[in-house]
Amino acid sequence: MIVRHTRRADGPARAVSRLAAAVFAVLAVTLTFLPVAQAQPTVPRPDPDPFYAAPADLGARANGDVLRFRPVDVSRYGNADGWQILYRSTNSTGGPIAAVTTVLVPRGGVDRPLVSYQAIINALGTDCGPSHTLFTGGLQEAPVLPLLLTRGWAVALPDHLGPNSAYGAARLGGQVTLDGIRAATRLPQAGLGRSPVGLVGYSGGGMASAWAGALAPTYAPELPIVGVAAGGVPANLNELANGLGTAPHPLFGLAFAATLGLEREYPNRIPVSADLSPEGIALRDQIANDCSQEIIDAGANRSALQVAKNPAQVESAAARSVFNENSVEFYPGAPSAPVHLWQGGADVLAPAESVAATARKWCDAGTRVDLVVLPGDHGPASIEGVPGTLAWLDGRFAGVPAPTNC
Repeated sequence: MIVRHTRRADGPARAVSRLAAAVFAVLAVTLTFLPVAQAQPTVPRPDPDPFYAAPADLGARANGDVLRFRPVDVSRYGNADGWQILYRSTNSTGGPIAAVTTVLVPRGGVDRPLVSYQAIINALGTDCGPSHTLFTGGLQEAPVLPLLLTRGWAVALPDHLGPNSAYGAARLGGQVTLDGIRAATRLPQAGLGRSPVGLVGYSGGGMASAWAGALAPTYAPELPIVGVAAGGVPANLNELANGLGTAPHPLFGLAFAATLGLEREYPNRIPVSADLSPEGIALRDQIANDCSQEIIDAGANRSALQVAKNPAQVESAAARSVFNENSVEFYPGAPSAPVHLWQGGADVLAPAESVAATARKWCDAGTRVDLVVLPGDHGPASIEGVPGTLAWLDGRFAGVPAPTNC
């Protein structure tokens, strides 16, 4: 495979990237060394807004069915109409869940190109998802939305961590994303019934996007997905667990939160709560409904050894198995739509080797993959990759053959 490299401008985000990588490292160690036992995970408190409540007949509905919807004011992002949709999806163990996506549609015209934008959500509280942060000022990628709308593209932003805010469960994010697209195209008021669809996301949002692309041929083959753009994708979670320490870290809270998020999705396979120390239980309860900055503040400079009751110095096969199941590199399927991958060449959060291995696997399956490596690490690539990603999506919506460097 030939990989395109582009130049970058240096920036202070390099230090942030190194911290983020270390945080994920602590997550890996926490899951690896906790002994297996029965546990009852925490779940977020129910949203007081009745719109989010699952209907009684949820199990009888099909994936992507619109359960309810309401108009929302999205004028701060452009001349667009907006709706929030509660829809049926499926969790990691095959059970029915109710999920939410927020749809923004430029006024004038129907069947506009639809971009499903998977935001970065580092949180355990349900009010940290885009359906809330779009209107509270907490969505860090908000400046991108006017760029998409002014191109005439509609945008759907799913709360892709699901109703339990299962931070870390990447395959779940792919399923919730695909069912959110189904719901958006099934809402008559949005006028998107025949819209071509593109997927976009970075980091955690990139994981959800990559998973959605890989799952689509079997999970949602009817969707007219014309392109998948995913940046900074941690494609192999186990790779991050090898040879990493347990020293206190300023961003340990995010690692601990992701541990708890995976426990919410796999309570019988990663029963973390049963093995927490009193300090760990207190921290778990403190951040059970928190967003990113609150979690960072609460967990600053702690370590896995402090929150674990009696860490066993043996690897947990169950934890490794769950990591593999949420690592898109190991998923046997491949996207049928063209793929644009971008990342920093020195990105230890999304190591170049695992992303390149995923790209090679998809190339071998016949997917047209365009892999772009930007010098530097995770932070700068999130910004520097935007112009190229928008240009790549322009081509897919215009029907131009996708570039490939397979």
